[in-house]
Amino acid sequence: MAAVWQQVLAVDARYNAYRTPTFPQFRTQYIRRRSQLLRENAKAGHPPALRRQYLRLRGQLLGQRYGPLSEPGSARAYSNSIVRSSRTTLDRMEDFEDDPRALGARGHRRSVSRGSYQLQAQMNRAVYEDRPPGSVVPTSAAEASRAMAGDTSLSENYAFAGMYHVFDQHVDEAVPRVRFANDDRHRLACCSLDGSISLCQLVPAPPTVLRVLRGHTRGVSDFAWSLSNDILVSTSLDATMRIWASEDGRCIREIPDPDSAELLCCTFQPVNNNLTVVRLQDTHSPRAGKKVKGGSSKLTGRVLALSFDAPGRLLWAGDDRGSVFSFLFDMATGKLTKAKRLVVHEGSPVTSISARSWVSREARDPSLLINACLNKLLLYRVVDNEGTLQLKRSFPIEQSSHPVRSIFCPLMSFRQGACVVTGSEDMCVHFFDVERAAKAAVNKLQGHSAPVLDVSFNCDESLLASSDASGMVIVWRREQK
Repeated sequence: MAAVWQQVLAVDARYNAYRTPTFPQFRTQYIRRRSQLLRENAKAGHPPALRRQYLRLRGQLLGQRYGPLSEPGSARAYSNSIVRSSRTTLDRMEDFEDDPRALGARGHRRSVSRGSYQLQAQMNRAVYEDRPPGSVVPTSAAEASRAMAGDTSLSENYAFAGMYHVFDQHVDEAVPRVRFANDDRHRLACCSLDGSISLCQLVPAPPTVLRVLRGHTRGVSDFAWSLSNDILVSTSLDATMRIWASEDGRCIREIPDPDSAELLCCTFQPVNNNLTVVRLQDTHSPRAGKKVKGGSSKLTGRVLALSFDAPGRLLWAGDDRGSVFSFLFDMATGKLTKAKRLVVHEGSPVTSISARSWVSREARDPSLLINACLNKLLLYRVVDNEGTLQLKRSFPIEQSSHPVRSIFCPLMSFRQGACVVTGSEDMCVHFFDVERAAKAAVNKLQGHSAPVLDVSFNCDESLLASSDASGMVIVWRREQK
């Protein structure tokens, strides 16, 4: 039986189309945050009767505010349909069951998988095939998504009006990573090999550098925002990981690597941001500053890229020898168990990995986007629960030596076709349609004077940031249709 919090989310999602008609992007952010809060509340173990009372009152209040539901039926009946259709919208949305079997051996509430990756792909297809021809996935009334993405072609959607701003505070040292804050349009951070991290604000104009985080004694190789954007974790060539408070730029904690090895990448566990993975040999609790017992798994090469799947159960790692490893992640203990290995190309460093539950209504399989020094961008299909990969297609770019990265576009699930964006050593930003059989190139942005190392979209795709090997960060403005 579906938990009450899912029914609450279903009612909220039903009324969400009526919220803030002039700011559709807010509605998407609202329902994502609502899902996160309800998921956390479910873990608190409130009495079922109290939760049912909350559901009833919530439905009454929303009905008074926005009017009755447009279709008859109980909240439970509607819950079943909205959860099926919204689980592809909310990448981190998970199921909690009232069945005692959903409790782990230690008594912890655990998320219940809906099945294997093969079953997930079948479910994605089923949701699509149940819709009338031409309807938008994941819901038949995705006004907010259409308003953000537009009802035009991919080429029109990714036409850019030009540069919005150029940040040059790190000129002469490469900026290997640039990232917008989660569900945020105007907050941006970038790290540099000069040993610092910049936090930037794009609105109000003119865009400004809010603060520069200093403390690392050598270049900063990677960083990540926590889900709530209150902290950042960074790794450096000085063999330390640092935890920062984004509000005031204070360094909360410094964690040295026990082997004094250069740290080249890091990522938060997507469901539990109290855990972060660094170079695959350490799983840390950032706020406590402690290494998690059992959270180690060694590889032969140096790890250059890390990426979790959306539920946080699978972790992929790419090394400097051309291999991608998959690991099973134990939610309760933080333990990593090596599962599969794929040799992308012997001796070609894997510099970027991005995971996505599904790409678009045409590409409904769990996927992995990989950069390796092969002069190609590679798209893989995830075929089972252990992270086995099958090459789907590749796209030509220039990458033979630099740590180039790529991303899935955040809103691609809501339009015809699907787009990915990558840097390149030809000093351009490239856009590719993963479903277009011929002439997959959608757009190319020119303006950098050095190899483009990283790209990042904000939450509604109105702005794209790109960084290069000379330290320049360009923020591009998407053309409004």
